[in-house]
Amino acid sequence: MKTDVTPVRNIGISAHIDAGKTTLTERILYYTQRIHTIHDVKGKDGVGATMDFMELERERGITITSAATFCEWKSHEINIIDTPGHVDFTIEVERSLRILDGAVLVLCSVGGVQSQSITVNHQMNRYQIPCIAFINKCDRIGANPTRVTHQIKEKLGHNAVALQLPIGLEAGFSGVVDLIRMKALYFDGDKGETVRIEPIPETLVEEAIKSREAIIDAASMFSDELMEAALEDRVTETLLMAVLRKATLSRDIMPVFLGSAYKNKGVQPLLDAVTQFLPSPADVKNTALDMNRENAIVELKSDPAEPLVALAFKLEDGPYGQLTYIRVYQGTLSKGDVVQNARTEKTLKVGRVVRMHADKMEDIGAIPAGVIGALFGVDCYSGDTFVSPGLSLSMTSMHVPEPVISLALLPQGNKSEMNISKALERFTKEDPTFKAHVDEETGETIISGMGELHLEIYVERMRREYGAEVATGMPRVAYREAITQSADFDYTHKKQTGGSGQYGRVVGYMEPAVGEDFIFESQVVGGSIPKPFLAACEKGFRKCLKKGPVMEYPIIGIKIVVNDGNTHPVDSSDIAFQAAARGAFMQAFSKAKPMLMEPVMKVVVETPTEFQGAVMGSLNQRRGIIEGSQDEGLFCVIESRAPLSEMFGYSTVLRSLTQGKAQFTMEFASYQPVPRAIAEELAKKKAAQKGKPS
Repeated sequence: MKTDVTPVRNIGISAHIDAGKTTLTERILYYTQRIHTIHDVKGKDGVGATMDFMELERERGITITSAATFCEWKSHEINIIDTPGHVDFTIEVERSLRILDGAVLVLCSVGGVQSQSITVNHQMNRYQIPCIAFINKCDRIGANPTRVTHQIKEKLGHNAVALQLPIGLEAGFSGVVDLIRMKALYFDGDKGETVRIEPIPETLVEEAIKSREAIIDAASMFSDELMEAALEDRVTETLLMAVLRKATLSRDIMPVFLGSAYKNKGVQPLLDAVTQFLPSPADVKNTALDMNRENAIVELKSDPAEPLVALAFKLEDGPYGQLTYIRVYQGTLSKGDVVQNARTEKTLKVGRVVRMHADKMEDIGAIPAGVIGALFGVDCYSGDTFVSPGLSLSMTSMHVPEPVISLALLPQGNKSEMNISKALERFTKEDPTFKAHVDEETGETIISGMGELHLEIYVERMRREYGAEVATGMPRVAYREAITQSADFDYTHKKQTGGSGQYGRVVGYMEPAVGEDFIFESQVVGGSIPKPFLAACEKGFRKCLKKGPVMEYPIIGIKIVVNDGNTHPVDSSDIAFQAAARGAFMQAFSKAKPMLMEPVMKVVVETPTEFQGAVMGSLNQRRGIIEGSQDEGLFCVIESRAPLSEMFGYSTVLRSLTQGKAQFTMEFASYQPVPRAIAEELAKKKAAQKGKPS
């Protein structure tokens, strides 16, 4: 493996669903001779694309996990990560972009800039990744690359510059005009493997000259030398390429290329563009935090001779143990090295070092700076930093969005329960957006994720990979009970069973407490109840809060005041006063007009302004109260409060209302009374459940 990082390119291929990412990657692998036959995503041969190696991916024709591979093109080494398009698997895109130096944004020439294109663009902006665009599917009916280039400018805010013109469109799409070299490129052979260079067709010469002038105008904004050369009409191909590369690396220009991956057209010029315009690891500034110097920022060098700094960005639990995908930023990670996990400060010896080609691996001796590889049998978490022993540097981790949807898991049998716990341990370690916990109140196992498809895939994987028979249901809402008025109690607990009995009398009242779950106050004077027995009273009252008498939900917002009582010189005890407190509680609670309370969430929706009315309507339908909205240019932020019980499945509803362009966050705000009609319905359901034979 080479130690010079200049010819290395680490790129991601990202796009909206069905824009053709995986098909494009398949063609790249074919033209770089990594594979010898082309298989399509939903091909008739049933093999499926190389990068969609999971059985579920091939069945559904979608990418679920990001897959890594590498290839060589014109003495350049290209590491490629093919990422999913579905918003549910957004963490796969997020963690890939965190460690990549450049990216190819694939757009459909018919669909143009779609919802997930916008999301991916946000992610690229977050990590400041230089990018080139590839307008795919130019052979489809309705293809319009010019419109898509305008959309990149308007909707994504990039300075998009088309470096090619299509020769024909739709069924007549036969090649592209290279506006830098001013040549026509055609793709001959069964698989488009032979690039034929011809003069530009006469019908396109005038348009090509105008388009080239537009490229020079756009690029000369970033180079005085090019501006002077343009004025004197002596622009050379070398100068123009150098300026375009510099502007692409600084994200001032986004070069746009055209083609049809499925019809094997336009892929080789895109590969040339990856090597010409996208950065090598040496062109990118990477930093780490020095934990010994209050997290001071340290710039890393893409030098294989420096001390090691590497980031574990993705985990996979395979049949032979944990596979850890790793990007080395500085130094070299070699087989047999002793390295330190910066998070745990534990040292470990590196065993097997591999390079990935989808699900296949190739043993190598070392991973030098700037290269992506994988380790076997290393215990760590996604986002951990590996360093040379004694080094105190840590990489900043990736942005992890919060889960937005939950499901309750219902295991079918003891064996399934054990297998589910194994599966959940693995999945939560692999995927930071997938969370699992056991609800203390309901005893249910709740899984949370980024969308219904996300959770559906994991449930299906539990069945296939772990043999766990599992049903799913809506998670139960954590309701509460509370009182609405004050009520007195005067309760005497007497029990005589021969020998010393039990005696305790408690007098006082309960009332609603605002903003507190439970307050206990003693106003006893004259020692009618001694202090140790008052502590027993408090303990007895607290025990009653766990399960309310109305519908067996926990009780909140209650203040209990004890102001009198009696003791017996022999029969009074801790147990007697705990029992007296329980009796007093039951006596007063029903008189205090109890009611059911539900969790109300603060819901913030960010949506394009055109969907503002529809989103507000959807929140009102869910008993939501709109608290305000702010316009932020193309987007609008709507703040509201809505009951949790009405918000299940809202992510799917919101996506369908807004063409997938809106997103929302939800956090707990407060408990509010449940409307009477809904409380009665819940009471009926509870009664029906109790009536069922267990």
